[in-house]
This record gives sequence, structure tokens and C-alpha cells, in this order.
Amino acid sequence: MDALFYVVPCLILAIVLFFGFHATRHWWHIRAAWNSGLTAEGRCLRTFTTTYGNGRDQVRTMLHHVYEFTARDGRVVRFEEEGGPATTVEGDIVTVHYAEGARIVATARRPSRAGLAASTVGVLAILGVVAAICVGFMITYHDMSSEFPFGDDTTESVTIEGS
Repeated sequence: MDALFYVVPCLILAIVLFFGFHATRHWWHIRAAWNSGLTAEGRCLRTFTTTYGNGRDQVRTMLHHVYEFTARDGRVVRFEEEGGPATTVEGDIVTVHYAEGARIVATARRPSRAGLAASTVGVLAILGVVAAICVGFMITYHDMSSEFPFGDDTTESVTIEGS
């Protein structure tokens, strides 16, 4: 039973680490595309939305764009991006920032280094608070269970005399 109080926080920590890695990786990719100085003319091929929520009163919609451009080495690159401007529709010409490599990283977002850094730091701060709560819970539980052993056979028998 005690293992449950360690396993659940560890699972939450694993999820927090996964999302932290994903947010940091996204930040590095977008930053690399902006810092490379490479741009190309791209075309919006498709727009679509995805909907999240419980289907009743909490529904969130995310706008996606599919872009295509030709890199300077002649490769035709197609990529999908979440959260672009709602004014970009199919057929629009956009400026694509990209970084070359074995796998080209691209974005059609305008450079906003401060905004990207602020959003990444905000996500990492929230994840850090969740991680600290999990670690604090495990430490507190460990201290409490060693001070007051729950369910152990360490109880002393008491004899009452003179009854």
C-alpha cells in the first residue's frame, strides 16, 4: 500500500518530464528556424480545426495550417503548424523560416523571440510547480510514515493492573 504513495507521484513526474521535454524541444526548433536566416516563399495548402473538451460546456478549438515550400537545396517540404493566424486561408502565400539539416524544421510564424521564450518559460514554470508538489508529497509521506508507522506490527501491549 505504501508503494502507491510513491508510484503515483513518480508517474506524474514522468508525465511532467515528457511535457517539459516536448516544450523545450519545440522552443529549440522554432528558435533554430528563426535564427538560421533562411526564408522561402510557401503556400498554405490546407487549414483545419481540431476540437478538445468534454463536448458540453468546455470546448476548445485549435486552428492548424498545412504549408509547403521548396528549400534552397530543392527539397519540397510540407509541414503542419498549430495556432497560426485565422486570416491565413488555403492558397495564401506566406514567408517560411526554416533551418536546414537532415530533417528541416520550419515555421510560418513571424519571429517573436520574447513571446516564444515567455510562453516556454511559463509552461516550464507550471510543470516545475507540479514536480515540486510531487517531490514534496513523497518526502512528507516518507517522513510521516517513518515517524508514525502505519499498519506495522510495532504496537506495544498494555497491561492494566488492579482491576
